[in-house]
Amino acid sequence: MSQPYLEITGLKKTYGFKPVLRGIDLAVEQGQRMALLGANGAGKTTLLRILAGLTEPDAGEARIGGLDIARDAQLVRRVVGFVAHQPYLYDELTAMENLLFFGRMYAVKGCKEQAIILLERVGLAKRAKERASALSRGQAQRLALARALLHAPRLLLLDEPDSGLDEDGIALLEALLDEHIRGGGAVLFTTHQLEHAMRWSDRIGLLSGGRMTYQSETDGLEAGSVRQAYQEALR
Repeated sequence: MSQPYLEITGLKKTYGFKPVLRGIDLAVEQGQRMALLGANGAGKTTLLRILAGLTEPDAGEARIGGLDIARDAQLVRRVVGFVAHQPYLYDELTAMENLLFFGRMYAVKGCKEQAIILLERVGLAKRAKERASALSRGQAQRLALARALLHAPRLLLLDEPDSGLDEDGIALLEALLDEHIRGGGAVLFTTHQLEHAMRWSDRIGLLSGGRMTYQSETDGLEAGSVRQAYQEALR
């Protein structure tokens, strides 16, 4: 049996006296997409931030492509693409400059050429010289997706990537996820849209009260059973 590309064991995080993650066990295979559902405050964003190397866990461990997220943090960042709930762009830089700045940080070879390709791919080629502050919410989200893909990561961590996107943007996101998986990548994403979770994932997990309370393969799964598990978790 192959080793999961992402493997999390007993991951814990507390802010002050409030436990946010209470021992997360989770695995995502290469070529697999996993959707993470949960109410606001369930710990979804904290989990993704830990995996992206932006927050340190208090206990437990996680490995990405065989790399330990704590010991091999710099190497992990090179195989992970992260899109936060907010785009977090540099408002005074243009769309192109945002990508080039990120590309220099990650020493991306052929960065400008790749940035041009990605801006075209996400429908922002004509906006390349506009400041990020002039972009709409949906356009900023498209740019954040391009930035996450710029260094050809193996694992995409997406925190509500469908937020702010119109129908064309949703179709683009779905296509980008399919392309990433066909290239052998893996995806862990959060969403509040059960329809998107069902359509875009191979597995679904429910995070409630800092614990994984439900996991299932998506194939053959009925939305009603997921809704029921979600409602039970909120009680």
